[in-house]
Amino acid sequence: MLIGLIVVIVLVVAFVVSEQRAFVHLDELCQNALSQIGVQMQSRWDALTTLAKATKGYSEHEYKTLMDVISKREAVTRTSTTDQVNNQENMLTDALNKFVAVAEGYPDLKASDVYIKTMNSVEEYENNVRMSRMVYNDTVTKMNRRVRSFPSSIVASMLGFATKGYLEEPEGKTEMPDLEF
Repeated sequence: MLIGLIVVIVLVVAFVVSEQRAFVHLDELCQNALSQIGVQMQSRWDALTTLAKATKGYSEHEYKTLMDVISKREAVTRTSTTDQVNNQENMLTDALNKFVAVAEGYPDLKASDVYIKTMNSVEEYENNVRMSRMVYNDTVTKMNRRVRSFPSSIVASMLGFATKGYLEEPEGKTEMPDLEF
């Protein structure tokens, strides 16, 4: 009887430890995926800063307007929330749209090598962010399934693991931005 009780206790402890390790692993993967999004977004912000500086020679007012938008950016980190990431994505989209509008008014700017190369970079970063968002959402799906599935859900609630939010596709952004040059 005592041996049976000890075996059951050992099995329960082993199960809890195993589940805790799995939750930590998935939580780290989610945080890493979010961090990767931040890296890609930072690259896009850097490209937009380069584009804004290219406008300075054409229009000081447009340059200041674009730099004001860029200065409001925030870093996306492992501890950022999905709302913060979505907010930064919306700011990036707005800044890019403003820049494209400015470039339309200055054909020389639109034809410059800096503009063309940087817009190609922005498009590449845009694709990287999309892929990073997909990786994050896939990882969150794995985490959420485990948190919500019995008997893992018992361990999750005991250890404070909860479901994570998904990154939503920003409104009006189902296609790549028009980066024609």
